[in-house]
Amino acid sequence: MSDKVTINDIAKLAGVSKTTVSFYLNGKFDKMSEETKNRLEDVIARTNYYPNTIARSLNYKQTHLIGVVIGDITNSFANQIVKGIDEYSRQKGYQMIVGSSGYSLDNERRCITGMAAMGVDGFIVQPTVHFETMWKEIGIHKPIAYFDSPNPVSNELWVKTNNYEAVYDATEQLVQEGYEHFVIITADPYILETRMERNRGFTDCLDLNKKSYDVILADEKTTAAMLEEKLVPYLKSDTPTAVFVCNNWLLDKAYLVLRNYKDLIPNKIGLIGFDSLEWTELVTPSITTIVQPAYEEGQAAARILIDRIENQNQEVPNWILHCRINQRDSTKRNTK
Repeated sequence: MSDKVTINDIAKLAGVSKTTVSFYLNGKFDKMSEETKNRLEDVIARTNYYPNTIARSLNYKQTHLIGVVIGDITNSFANQIVKGIDEYSRQKGYQMIVGSSGYSLDNERRCITGMAAMGVDGFIVQPTVHFETMWKEIGIHKPIAYFDSPNPVSNELWVKTNNYEAVYDATEQLVQEGYEHFVIITADPYILETRMERNRGFTDCLDLNKKSYDVILADEKTTAAMLEEKLVPYLKSDTPTAVFVCNNWLLDKAYLVLRNYKDLIPNKIGLIGFDSLEWTELVTPSITTIVQPAYEEGQAAARILIDRIENQNQEVPNWILHCRINQRDSTKRNTK
């Protein structure tokens, strides 16, 4: 559709002049109201006009800007990723534009088209599961590097951690510690490839070891009180149970529940989370975590993208970085 849509069509659909459309496409927003910008953004996204027509004309320009799209900019993993991208990019003379998608495909599209309108030289994206299909459909001809949750068979640039193996090994360690039942607390696993890998590592290990497990689904609206209600049956059980919190932003809520049952940790209840959060080492008992090399992942994403932008072709296009298990008091059972 986008090849047939003209600037006149965009102007009519948005209820503005052709001049206003032209200003928008060239990033001249100083005399444009926020309402007009949003209306044009919506029309252009719906018609795919911008990506298939204007993007090609921007390919020859270099702005030394990189568009970074992250699912949730507020968590510690994102902070370290951005720090890694920023420090490497600045060394190479590039700056970042950062957007938070909220794990929404529509928001991802908005971020990408908006950043492309600013003339970025390439993108670094934490994609949801349908992002790559959308990317191919809109037809922006810029380099892109995926991080954290790429499709591992993608032909694009990507960098990720060994989520499946790391969770499998951590779960195996919990089995060896003598836990008999297992609970995973996870956000919707079907939004990100990363979450699916972590869930598979957990369940595959337990299936092979013939151990029982349950799944508790949670989201950003889940409170500690809501988690406690779901965890109470395990807290009252005599069966040694390990709780694996799949997402770092849920770990503090799980801890708020379990700290009221400190006498059960770690012999009756074990707790393990994801990411290196400073507070997990400071609380009592300290919490076992699977630590991702987030800063290094950000640097690697920037390195392979800038290598492609500058046509150096000296970097390996795909990287798998290794997590480590930081075992602390919350899973060290006295099984002897």
